[in-house]
Amino acid sequence: MRLLETISNLAGKYFAVWVILVAAVAYFIPAPFLSLGAYITILLGVVMFGMGLTLKPVDFQLVLKKPLPVITGVLAQFLIMPLGAFLIAYILGLPAELAAGLVLLGSVPGGTASNVMVYLAKGNLALSVAMTSLSTLLAPIATPLILLGLAGQWLPVDPVAMFLSIVQVIILPITLGLVIRKLFPGTVEKSLNVIPLISVLAIIIIVSAVVSANVANIASSGAIIFTAVILHNLFGLGLGYGTGVLMRLDEGTRRAISIEVGMQNSGLGVALATAHFGPLAALPSVIAAVWHNISGPILATFWSKKPVEVEVEEEYSRRSVTPTVR
Repeated sequence: MRLLETISNLAGKYFAVWVILVAAVAYFIPAPFLSLGAYITILLGVVMFGMGLTLKPVDFQLVLKKPLPVITGVLAQFLIMPLGAFLIAYILGLPAELAAGLVLLGSVPGGTASNVMVYLAKGNLALSVAMTSLSTLLAPIATPLILLGLAGQWLPVDPVAMFLSIVQVIILPITLGLVIRKLFPGTVEKSLNVIPLISVLAIIIIVSAVVSANVANIASSGAIIFTAVILHNLFGLGLGYGTGVLMRLDEGTRRAISIEVGMQNSGLGVALATAHFGPLAALPSVIAAVWHNISGPILATFWSKKPVEVEVEEEYSRRSVTPTVR
């Protein structure tokens, strides 16, 4: 078990490196990875099940105790990122599938890797976990409706089918994880340190499947979609922080909202794009899986050198961070 924990920690620490390496291999030698596309939904369900195993009732208490920062952050996430993606797609003149895929990336909830980045950035970890949890639970309603309003002009959007997909790949696995944790708390606690390894492997397989299926598309559209994803991420990080300033929240809370808004659940984006729009629409989320795990650590490192006093609930000061890498 200790060996697995060590490997798991290394996998989580160098996640971006593994993603880049596997993406490069899948691009230049696509054949071995082409058949993996059929397992994308199952793999994302595995990642979400891991998230459910790590959640505790205390993760939702902040929503009731201090709702303003949580609601502010979640609203910012579901407004800034979709609208930012919409504007960037128009300004850059992205093709229909890529434009819809970028809006989809902006419409999914935050990923749990953002919790780790907030922790490293000395931000408000309690708020980060609460935002991730709440935005994930709202995703079955929010994501399809946002896509219907913003991406419907490029590609047909079936909100009911997308709602069912999100319930299938997010809500059910998370619920199952919560139930397993409730029934077998001791066993789950012992296995938490291995969850990052499973999550990293799942996301790497998803990335390799989509990259291998889009070699020609990446060659023709790679530069513009990389630009779009980077601009989108910077847009979210900057306006997320600005939202905290506008609401006169403390510095630790501003950092948490910035990272939560800027880092999306790219795994969900890949799964939904592949199922409802096509493989080309999954490219923005695939690139985001790499870029968010580069920009996040850079920003976290910068902020970690600038300590702040953060208002954190007492129970969170004792909460261990077990990342489920998205």
